[in-house]
Amino acid sequence: MVTKAPPRPAPARRALHLLLASGVTAVSLVAVPGTAAAADDKRPARNTLTVAVSQSIDSLSPFLAQKLTSTSIHRLAYEYLTNYDAKDARPIPGLATAWTSSPDKLTWTYTIREDSTWSDGKPATAEDAAWTFNKMMTDPNAATANGSFTANFAEVTAPDPRTLVIRLKKPQATMTALDVPIVPKHVWEKVGDFSKFNNDKQFPIVGNGPFVVTDFKVDQYIKLEPNKKFWRGAPKFDELVFKYYKDGDAAVAALQKGEVSFVPNLTPAQAAALKTQKDIKVNDAPGRRFFAIATNPGARAKDGKTFGNGHKALLDPAVRRALFLAVDRTTIVDKVFQGHAVEGEGYIPPRFGSYFWKPEGAQKRAYDPVEAAKVLDAAGYRKNAEGKRVGKDGKPLDFRILCHATDPNDKAIGKYLQEWWGKLGIGLKVECLDSVSDPWVKGDYDLAFDGWSVNPDPDYVLSIHTCGTLPATPKDSGATDNFICDKEFDGLYAQQSVEYDAAKRADLVKRMQSRLYDTGYMNVMAYPNALEAYRTDQIASITTMPEAAGNLWGQDGYWSWWSATPAARAAGSDSGSSTGVIVGIGAAVVVVVGVGIVLGLRRRSTADDRE
Repeated sequence: MVTKAPPRPAPARRALHLLLASGVTAVSLVAVPGTAAAADDKRPARNTLTVAVSQSIDSLSPFLAQKLTSTSIHRLAYEYLTNYDAKDARPIPGLATAWTSSPDKLTWTYTIREDSTWSDGKPATAEDAAWTFNKMMTDPNAATANGSFTANFAEVTAPDPRTLVIRLKKPQATMTALDVPIVPKHVWEKVGDFSKFNNDKQFPIVGNGPFVVTDFKVDQYIKLEPNKKFWRGAPKFDELVFKYYKDGDAAVAALQKGEVSFVPNLTPAQAAALKTQKDIKVNDAPGRRFFAIATNPGARAKDGKTFGNGHKALLDPAVRRALFLAVDRTTIVDKVFQGHAVEGEGYIPPRFGSYFWKPEGAQKRAYDPVEAAKVLDAAGYRKNAEGKRVGKDGKPLDFRILCHATDPNDKAIGKYLQEWWGKLGIGLKVECLDSVSDPWVKGDYDLAFDGWSVNPDPDYVLSIHTCGTLPATPKDSGATDNFICDKEFDGLYAQQSVEYDAAKRADLVKRMQSRLYDTGYMNVMAYPNALEAYRTDQIASITTMPEAAGNLWGQDGYWSWWSATPAARAAGSDSGSSTGVIVGIGAAVVVVVGVGIVLGLRRRSTADDRE
């Protein structure tokens, strides 16, 4: 859906500045008249779109990045072989204009477009794509983020600049949904250690997407400008800035002041307050994410070594079942999300109808604290004289749960869990951290609040629970979400990955969700709505995905920011020769602060991390 707001006349001597920042999404325009910079400079004011974000960047390298903010930036900076249609998410041309497969589905041939150019002027060719995939196939460090897509590749070649050929070991159902940024060979072949190269030192960064990354400051901002050579047409804003806000209320205040144009991940209270504000539109649409509790299943590596300090009692299925029987999802949806969510059950949100699954009958874990107590009693976890459940070693059942300090939902649900589980005689310590990555990747946790954005093809979010994504050794990093390794789940994953019949593959995906549900290592509590807002006096129109009741932030493509059209004020219709554009009060230059970007190679994805 393309949402539009009527342009408003701007007051005299006012220029508008839109800033795009990273984390909590917010965009704003602020102008201060009479600055020296514009006194005798007749250049038109720049239209800057600013997005406020609350999530740090794990890496600007497409080979390492897994967090949602990072991968969103890469969708803007690089083309993938295929894209997703904004209307219905069907595969459409990207860097490839067409594709065909051999009858046995083992050889795929892609026609690479002739009108894609790297931002440094060199043509984008099939050789760039072949080099990208071959690097991932031959260097484990280059496969950190997206290795699951190429694990089944036998050979990738570029017989000519416009032809890419991928030969598979066995059929692969994701060949029109390879969510891998294609990078320029002439730039990246100079990189040495892919495990340490974060691509954050030289700017502008060479890409062929709709935007070019032009500047980056740790814990401050990421700036992008339109790629004038982009084959689909250049974006309409002069600059896109991702600005970090650790505090969501601060981002909302910035939106109200016009200091940012867009804010994502609103709380219901924030959304309700913004709906009454002039020049602000709230978007409330079915989301593509799930919100869950993850249980440490015993952190381990492929070499068989275990590590971390997860509570051993959680290895008992009875304990996990009892905990989840004592989680009231209805209360979470009604009280925490205030109705802006759907009760969680399966792993894939209902937005993806063909893959959506929910338990039925006796399989379903409905809220039943009485039954939870019976399960614990039967398993030998009885209460002592103080009313505390004790394990078979005589020690009280006291657990820890990792909480994201920037996520108010984590904190609110943590309080409910303390109450619900406390009645069972189980203690819970809610550990809220700015970054949960370090303890998570080390396996130093019992439970954690977890969540992922799901792509139209669910292969990736399913792959992160396979044995193959475990780290090679305890000292290495892997693509695993939660150290889950289950042979039955792996068998189903292998079957769905080679199944081209849509109905049969959907059935296998549902069986995978059923298995994940039964193991009890993941408890999906809710599917939150995409709750976000933007200033209509800065953005005249912008495309949601799907176009009918879709989201703006974290799309499966670049449609929102590429399509965004400046409003009349943002377009500088009232700009004067003595008007200067700044952000903040008393500033003489544009300074975007607070982008919480922590570039670390051993960082795993956590809530709101991956697409």
